[in-house]
Amino acid sequence: MNRTIRIAAALALTVGLATEAFAAQGAAISGEVKKIDEGAGKITLKHGPAKSLGMDEPMTMVYRVKDPALLKQVKVGDKVTFEAEEAASGYTVTTMQKAK
Repeated sequence: MNRTIRIAAALALTVGLATEAFAAQGAAISGEVKKIDEGAGKITLKHGPAKSLGMDEPMTMVYRVKDPALLKQVKVGDKVTFEAEEAASGYTVTTMQKAK
């Protein structure tokens, strides 16, 4: 019985840590659209801290977009929430939607 409790506790801890890591990876970032370059598939976003990307300070950056259709959903001045990932070629916005 004691062994079963220890195994259950270890499993719960492992699931909790994995869930936390997954949530941190996909943390939404709040920002504002400053420029859209549809031809290059890029967007300039002014945003707050992006902990999921290791950015502790607010900044304005140019991002590639994973799907060019994302650029048609927003215009300069829109407030957005987005998720991005770091790749060898730079940072890429993977999801984006207008803020509510």
